[in-house]
Amino acid sequence: MGKAAKTSRKGKKAWRANIKTDDIDDYFVKKTKDSLCGASDLAEAPIDSICFDDKSQSTVVSDIPVKRKIEKRREKILHHERVLEKNAYVKPVPSSTLKKCKKKKKDFAKSKSETQNTSNDGDIAPAVVDIWNDKGEANVKARKDSLAQAVADEMQKVYQKELAPQPVPLVVAGEVFDEEDKLFLDADGGDESDLGEEDMGNDGGEQLADRKPKEKRVTRVVQNRRNRRKEQLKAEEEAKKKDNFSKEIDSLSDIMKEIAEEDEDKKRRHLRREVAKQEKLKSGPPRLGKHKFKPAPMQVLLTEEISGSLRKLKACPTLVRDRYKSFEKRGLLVPRAK
Repeated sequence: MGKAAKTSRKGKKAWRANIKTDDIDDYFVKKTKDSLCGASDLAEAPIDSICFDDKSQSTVVSDIPVKRKIEKRREKILHHERVLEKNAYVKPVPSSTLKKCKKKKKDFAKSKSETQNTSNDGDIAPAVVDIWNDKGEANVKARKDSLAQAVADEMQKVYQKELAPQPVPLVVAGEVFDEEDKLFLDADGGDESDLGEEDMGNDGGEQLADRKPKEKRVTRVVQNRRNRRKEQLKAEEEAKKKDNFSKEIDSLSDIMKEIAEEDEDKKRRHLRREVAKQEKLKSGPPRLGKHKFKPAPMQVLLTEEISGSLRKLKACPTLVRDRYKSFEKRGLLVPRAK
């Protein structure tokens, strides 16, 4: 009997390569991710510990009332109400802020008890007090300040008119000439000698026209002299340039000092301009809109217009405008063109 041939085992184990292990790999990857982020604890935890069902007050959609169009229209804020709303970005004017009461609580309680006692004693007629300071107009200093401000504004206008460039005059002073007179304006400009020459015969005029002025011939000597003079002037100019250049080099330190002084002066002016701008912004109201705030003209009574009492003064029709200007100055209203 012969020896049996060896067979290959390749065909028997080939089926093992066809087994897919993707789902097992995905499972292990998912498990590692869950363990890292903590999702595995949530999966194992009960639902009651994760979620909470609030059954105390169950809101139903049908319980919420439906808003009509009229109610939505009514809820809209008007423009003047929106403008008059308190703005958090606008800083209040220092004079408009309320001062804190410096009285102690004990003094306040004492005054309160005194007022209660006086009210319980009986009906007492209140004393008549003049709220307009009718006795002699004691507040003279405030009136002087306002009058000085008004005079300064008027003088500023006068100075601006005086310092402004003079406009071109529409009418120029002069004599009026007729069209016939314009033809004879230059008639008397000639001399008698010209008239005499014009009266000469035509032959003499033709001879003068035929004559040509003789040109003076320039000799070689004159031409050489001119050339030497030109070269001499050119050499002097170059020497002068060299001298000026050497002087500038010698005075280089002085030039550097002048440049440094000019730079310091420019910086000082720029700083002064910036400080003035900041002071102007702080003194004036905040810029809220397109137009700047323009203060109203000072309303000051003259000496002959002052009466004995403010009670006798006529009513001012610009009260509402004054109130609007006050609101604009405090930053509560946006300034307008008119």
